[in-house]
Amino acid sequence: MEGFSNGSFIMSTDAERQQLKMKEFMSLLPLTIEIAGLPKSEHGKLFNEGQMENRVGIMKQAYRMARQLVIDIAKPTE
Repeated sequence: MEGFSNGSFIMSTDAERQQLKMKEFMSLLPLTIEIAGLPKSEHGKLFNEGQMENRVGIMKQAYRMARQLVIDIAKPTE
């Protein structure tokens, strides 16, 4: 029971949860990118900080939508 007293069990669970979230994100990434519909940068042209922040916001919204789509599809039909 030492793992419980020093918190290593909790840390292990948190680390596992983090890994699962990352796996979920990576598995949804192709769908997320399609939903976001962001254009690629022109060859040799970089995005500025504001553009990158906007793209991150769009990706976050697209990820939420992709995740919700998968959840909705997985629900049993009535």
